[in-house]
Amino acid sequence: MVTSRHEASHRIFQGRPELITPVFGVLGVRIPHNPVVEVLPTDVTEMHPVERRVDTVLRLQPDDGTQGLILAIEAQGRRDEKKPSSWGYYLSYLSAKYDCPTLLLVVCQDKTTAEWAAGPFHHGWGGWTALTVRPLALGPGNIPLITDSDQAAEHLAFAAFSAITHGRHPNSADILEALAKALATADQESRDYYSEMLEIGLGENTPAQDLWSKLMKNGSYFPGRGTLAERKFLEGKSEGTIEGKIEGVAESVLLVLDNRGIDVSDETRDRILRHSDREDLMRWLTRSLTVTTAEELFEDTV
Repeated sequence: MVTSRHEASHRIFQGRPELITPVFGVLGVRIPHNPVVEVLPTDVTEMHPVERRVDTVLRLQPDDGTQGLILAIEAQGRRDEKKPSSWGYYLSYLSAKYDCPTLLLVVCQDKTTAEWAAGPFHHGWGGWTALTVRPLALGPGNIPLITDSDQAAEHLAFAAFSAITHGRHPNSADILEALAKALATADQESRDYYSEMLEIGLGENTPAQDLWSKLMKNGSYFPGRGTLAERKFLEGKSEGTIEGKIEGVAESVLLVLDNRGIDVSDETRDRILRHSDREDLMRWLTRSLTVTTAEELFEDTV
C-alpha cells in the first residue's frame, strides 16, 4: 500500500533535486557535476496488459552537453521478494527508452530493508546469470544524523532527508530541533515546503511527527505561522502608531523567549519593554529564535 511516508521518501528528490549530489556523495558514486535535473514520466508500461510505474524518474543532464544518466528512485518500506524482478524490468526499459545509462536508487527507512535492497539480485537458470540487478540503497545505516543547526542550514534538503530517514532513531528529537532552528533562518517558501514534507514523511501518529507538530505550533522556530508572538506584533502594527508597533515587537521578543523556556530576569524584561529603538527590537526578535540565554540578545547593542 502506498503511504504518505512512502511518497515523501522519493518525492523530495523531485522537489529538491539538490539533494542528489550529497546523497551520491554518501554512496560514493560519481554523477554529472551540477546537472540539469528533469522529472520524467514514471509510467514504464510497454504495452497494455500490466501497468508498471516507478516512484520517481529523473534525467540528470550535464551542463556541458555530454551524456547524462537516468535515475529511477523507489521507496521501499519492507522486504519484497517480487521487487528485484520489477527493478530489473525498470532498468532495462528506461535504458532502452532513453538510450541512456540508468541507475536505481532505493530509499529505505530501516537498516534491514536497506541492506536487503542493496542486492545484488541475480536472474538466470542452471548456474548461469543472465541479469544482475545492483540497486543503490539508502537507509539509516549510511545516511548521517544531522544534529547541528548550522550544518542543517547549509544543506536543508539533505538535513530534511536525514530527519525523515532517522525518524525512528532515539536521537530523532535532536535531529528535528536542529532542522527546525535551521528553517527559522530560511526563506518562507523553504519553511513551508520542508515543514509539510516532514509532517508527511515522519509518518502518521508517530512520536517524531508529534514532536515536529509541537515545534511547528509553539512558534519558537517558525515565524509566519500565526503564533501568539506574531499576533501580538501584528496587533501592534494594526494600532497604526509608532508606540504601538514598538510595544508589539517588544512583547513578541518576550513571548518567544518564554515559549522557548529561556529565563528572563526582571531587569532584562524591563530593558526590552522600555527600549524605544525599533531596529534593535527587530534584531532582538530575530535572535530570540536561536539564543540560549536572554543576555545574548544584546550583543553588539549600545
